[in-house]
Amino acid sequence: MKKDGKIIVVCGTSGSGKTTLVNHLLSKKDLNLAFSISASSRLKRPMEKEGEQYVFLSLNQFKEKIKMNEFLEWEEVYPDHFYGTLKSSTQDLLGSGKNILFDVDVKGALSIKQYFKDKARTIFIQPPSIEVVKKRLIQRKTESNKNLLLRIEKMGVEMMFSDKMDWELVNDDLSIAKSEIYNYVKSFLFL
Repeated sequence: MKKDGKIIVVCGTSGSGKTTLVNHLLSKKDLNLAFSISASSRLKRPMEKEGEQYVFLSLNQFKEKIKMNEFLEWEEVYPDHFYGTLKSSTQDLLGSGKNILFDVDVKGALSIKQYFKDKARTIFIQPPSIEVVKKRLIQRKTESNKNLLLRIEKMGVEMMFSDKMDWELVNDDLSIAKSEIYNYVKSFLFL
């Protein structure tokens, strides 16, 4: 009989290093992690592949799936930019013996935690400062000036959720952050 997996939910502000830390965790085979691919109504970036980073849906498709109650959690993160976790994707991973790793916004993290309770741990990745994040986002060159301003404005709101998470990690030194997140996740998964 296979043991049901556990849930790791990573969230944080844009430019906090969240994706880098998620990829680090996924590279650790001993953690037995499967990545939960979120759905998004935003446009695909040039380096992204359908079904790898996101399931890309049109705005109308996303809204239809909301009406049909097909999401475990969803949020309109920016105007007309919806993100969510399809129930079908999660159900496919549950019971497989894999642990599921989510990379979602702060409200989505709280929804997933509420749904899975003690089976889940939420981790908030805290940037060292807003100034550092601004530099990181500008260097990424993936955002228009308008989107860049929206993301920076949203950071203050997102940071207010950090104390609602199970654990907070300040990512001011990437090698230390990688070690700390790995140790935290491993200790929860192997309780």
